[in-house]
Amino acid sequence: MAEEKNVQQQITIDLSEEMAEGTYANLAIIAHSHAEFVIDFVRTMPNVPKAKVKSRIILTPSHAKRLLAALNDNIKKYEAQYGKIDIGQQGGGGTMQFPPLNFTPTAKA
Repeated sequence: MAEEKNVQQQITIDLSEEMAEGTYANLAIIAHSHAEFVIDFVRTMPNVPKAKVKSRIILTPSHAKRLLAALNDNIKKYEAQYGKIDIGQQGGGGTMQFPPLNFTPTAKA
């Protein structure tokens, strides 16, 4: 019987300067089908009724579950180092108002 070996493959990840700067988002909208999860990262501004999707990530269900596990692991490590994250406050104080999920995606030609 052949033994399975736990071999980890190293990959090189290229991170451009522009991508390394990151994009701020304060809202995520998540949708799914039988084949994929779609996460839209949005930046909303106070008193502005329109917001733009800044990034869209499409994942397979298994990768979405791995992402959830990785986020849970990192949140536990963060809280062990810095203390419990209070989700009752966003940013500097007030509560965040989530828009209804009946948004209409727009595309530029």
